[in-house]
Amino acid sequence: MKRYGILPMVLLFMAANFGVGAQQYEADWKSLDQRPVADWFEDAKFGIFIHWGPYSVPSWSPKGTYEEWYLEWFTSQSIFGNGNFTGQEIPDFHKKTYGEDFNYIDFAKLWKAELYDPAQWASLFKRSGAKYVILTSKHHDGFALWPNEHSTKSRGYLWNSMATGPKRDLVGDYVKAMKDAGLKAGLYYSLYEWYHPWYKAGLDKFVTEYYHPQFKHLVTNYEPDLIYADGEWEKDDSYWKSTELLAWLFNESPVKDDVVINDRWEKDQRHKHGGYFTTEYLREEVKFNKPWEEIRGMGLSFGYNRNEDIEDYNSPQMLVLMLVDIVSQGGNLCINVGPTAAGKIPVIMQERLLQIGEWLNVNGEAIYGTRKWKKPCQWSQGDRNFELLQPGQSYVEGDYILKQTVDQQPGKAVKELFFTSKENDIYAISPKLPKGQLIIKGVKPSKKTKITLLGLEGDLSYTYEQGNLVVQVPALAYDEVPCLYAWSFKITNAR
Repeated sequence: MKRYGILPMVLLFMAANFGVGAQQYEADWKSLDQRPVADWFEDAKFGIFIHWGPYSVPSWSPKGTYEEWYLEWFTSQSIFGNGNFTGQEIPDFHKKTYGEDFNYIDFAKLWKAELYDPAQWASLFKRSGAKYVILTSKHHDGFALWPNEHSTKSRGYLWNSMATGPKRDLVGDYVKAMKDAGLKAGLYYSLYEWYHPWYKAGLDKFVTEYYHPQFKHLVTNYEPDLIYADGEWEKDDSYWKSTELLAWLFNESPVKDDVVINDRWEKDQRHKHGGYFTTEYLREEVKFNKPWEEIRGMGLSFGYNRNEDIEDYNSPQMLVLMLVDIVSQGGNLCINVGPTAAGKIPVIMQERLLQIGEWLNVNGEAIYGTRKWKKPCQWSQGDRNFELLQPGQSYVEGDYILKQTVDQQPGKAVKELFFTSKENDIYAISPKLPKGQLIIKGVKPSKKTKITLLGLEGDLSYTYEQGNLVVQVPALAYDEVPCLYAWSFKITNAR
């Protein structure tokens, strides 16, 4: 009888029990869409986006617009967003501030990132309660935040963070810091570039000699936990060949078994193919049957816009209620911070993150690892139809959630409670601190049901009357209230 060594036997056991190399994916959506989204993503619920690049040097655009689109607004002399614009706003600002002969390329030379401390960022993100982070490795201007030859040799000028400007591997330092802190490290990557000569000419070599090899270099060098593709909207897969690239990612790359991807890989395929589904400023009604994520800025811009004032930023109440609303619908909230060119996260953004973190310290049980219940919320009487986009707006602003909860509009309903669930427990999250009684509709208790308010010791008394839970909520002194903005009631062993 042939004897086998211990190591080969262990490998055979692992292959049999864990399916090592068993699943191979073809370069088509029918095959690729069979790959599930990793559980950690659906459990995480809260993430941080970071937009940072040469555009962080001017850090200016009209209120209501994306500052990170500075190059496009300047070159095309057109602009869109929330407001009425002539298209001359950026050109006029640029000429006045930097002069007629100052080129966008010169911003990279001025970008020093001299105060960049990714470990400090990671510490802040941990305190915010976020579980993952996504950094723009390359935005639509094509500037790479890591040393990459493809970013320069196809242009004829220096266009990555090691060759010019910071003279530093910004991506490498970021990935290490996030992973050292126990956070999932994601990377945003733009497929297209506004003014790359090969792309503007429609040349296939932009894909075969640039996009694909650059993407593979990024993934192989830094092994991200998540990849957020973008800039796919002008071309279908006959040009991008993204399905071919994803087959490599899932079959051969160093992150083939674990990486999470989104749904932005070719024209008109969002919410149809890829990994998790994406929304941006919630411009569509959400009825997804798979994990999804909403992204938005703390102000309106993603890149830091020093033209924004305090009233342009979402309040902590808005951000917490957005998070609860999105999680109740089965989604994640990924809120953006825009560092300054020096590498500091603006203090107001730090404060907002810490305020979210304080809330999650009390209420995280009702958020992390939960799934949507049979209904996301409990409505009051009234009209439930809301016009989220106002005339002249491209993006839904943060006050939408106040209008749907604590700032009731004439004739309109409000969401009185949000629901999440975890195994046999249900969480009812109230945007208002109930006084005296809380009526929870449609939840049926069992003989083992207990109700508690997270952050407050002891069980709450309740009765079950005509299909409703009637919960007695004690009057609380100011220093007894467990948190601000929203309050989570845990209902055990219920349905």
